[in-house]
Order: sequence, then C-alpha cells, then structure tokens
Amino acid sequence: MITIEKSPWDVMVAHAEATYPNECCGVMLGTQSKGLKTVVEALALDNVYVGKQEDRYEIRPEDLLGADRAARAKKLDIIGIFHSHPDCDAYFSKTDLENSCSWYSFVVVSIQKGKFDHAGSFLPNFELTEAPPEELTWPK
Repeated sequence: MITIEKSPWDVMVAHAEATYPNECCGVMLGTQSKGLKTVVEALALDNVYVGKQEDRYEIRPEDLLGADRAARAKKLDIIGIFHSHPDCDAYFSKTDLENSCSWYSFVVVSIQKGKFDHAGSFLPNFELTEAPPEELTWPK
C-alpha cells in the first residue's frame, strides 16, 4: 500500500497539469515500514525524452541520482516514480513495464483535458513481466 500526503500530491498533480499535453515525470520520497509506503515529498523532474513527449517520458540518470542523494540527506527513501498519462487512463503500459524496475512503486496520474482525473499505482514484479495494481491513497 502506498499513501501520498497532501504536499507531495499537490506537487505531482500541479506538475502533471502544467506539462499537459506532454507526460510529466518525477520521484516520490518517503518512508517504508511493514509494507506501508508513505510519500512525504515529490520532486518534479524534466521529461527528457527526445520523441513525442505526449506518449513517453524519460528521466536523466543524474536527476535520479540527485533525488537519491536528496532522499538520503533527509533520511528518506525513494519510494517510486510518478508520471502522467495525458488524455488517457492511469494504467501501466507495456512501455512503462519495459522501462521499470521492481524496487519502485510507479504512480500514474491521468490528466484529462488539462485537469487531474484519477490515478493508479503499480508494482512491477522482479521479472518485469507484469505490474499489478498497488493500493493507493491520496488526499481528496
């Protein structure tokens, strides 16, 4: 289960709406204990994909490394990655799965006509053959 607190949730939604109609991306920082992940900070990152950004995102390796350093400095963990799906449902695509890793949660934010609609979280298996939905709560 993953819970996102209000402040990081606001950052995630604002970033997704601001980058519409392109996909946004970022990193979620927080804590993990007994299967419960709590996101206390979200870092909005640049989508550096060189193709059609409304269909895909890419994070610079150095940005992910910087997020890891920021997390450790605050005694937090990287909980996962977030990105948006413009004018599309919040699902984990084949491309998302192929570019994922099993140690992060992946939150997908659906942006419809420029505004937040819904979200989902997915947790890829070790083999990266599937990513079942993960229970997700956020401030409503």
